[in-house]
Amino acid sequence: MENRAKMEAMDKMLRELEDLKNSQTSVLKKIAQIEADNMNANVALLNEELPEVHEHADTTVVTVTQLIEKLQTHRDEFVAKYNLNAVEEETA
Repeated sequence: MENRAKMEAMDKMLRELEDLKNSQTSVLKKIAQIEADNMNANVALLNEELPEVHEHADTTVVTVTQLIEKLQTHRDEFVAKYNLNAVEEETA
């Protein structure tokens, strides 16, 4: 795979990871809403299980965010190493 194609693949993966992060953030918000709704219903099962589900979802958002940052750094270093900035500017 040529360098420009690799850069484009990384750009695509960054977009997909950002979409994944947004989706996971939505899941986290839904879990929080269920927790809030359960304050009135006080279903013991949900009181016991939802905090763990919430923690897993939150951990996923944090992990994906860190992965995006690492991939962005890798992509930027790759672009600089192969002088692909000029190619990006020509297409802009």
